Amino acid sequence: MAEQNENSPEQNLKQTQEELNPSKVSKLRSSEKSLLRLLENENPVPNSVISQSLDEIVLSVPTEEIQEAALKLRQSEGFAFDYLRCLSVVDYEEYFEIVYHIWSRLYRHKLTLKTTADYNDPIIKSVTPIWKSADWFEREGHELFGIDFKGHGNLKPLLLWEGFEGYPGRKSYPFHEYSEW
Repeated sequence: MAEQNENSPEQNLKQTQEELNPSKVSKLRSSEKSLLRLLENENPVPNSVISQSLDEIVLSVPTEEIQEAALKLRQSEGFAFDYLRCLSVVDYEEYFEIVYHIWSRLYRHKLTLKTTADYNDPIIKSVTPIWKSADWFEREGHELFGIDFKGHGNLKPLLLWEGFEGYPGRKSYPFHEYSEW
């Protein structure tokens, strides 16, 4: 069973920022080290937090700035993040964390872009105008967790049938007990 995280989004951001220290930076490839220096000098989102998790740099941005941050990371000549590898939703029971794994084919560096959404009213701007590959990822996040990706345009079910009740990706979703035999 996974350990319960009882921190607020702000506490998690502070903790990950404190974890960024010179001894951990050595795990980064040279392309990520240069990306880290670039982010520290030319951070595209002023209210963001830069941290590191294993071999990836993490940029945590406020919910209302996710689309702006994604656009700047894609269009900026120094970043050129032109490919969304994956979008996932993490349920912390008090809030959702939306995680974007992005890649620059030009510079061959990767970045994890994170933001949060309110648990009771999870609304976030869509990044499909920026990365077309977000289409099915956002549909899946909407279908399984109830995240409303504003501006998506086609949040029809991808995995479940039309009219399915609830969001089975949420920790609070009731699974009925069953036995196999």
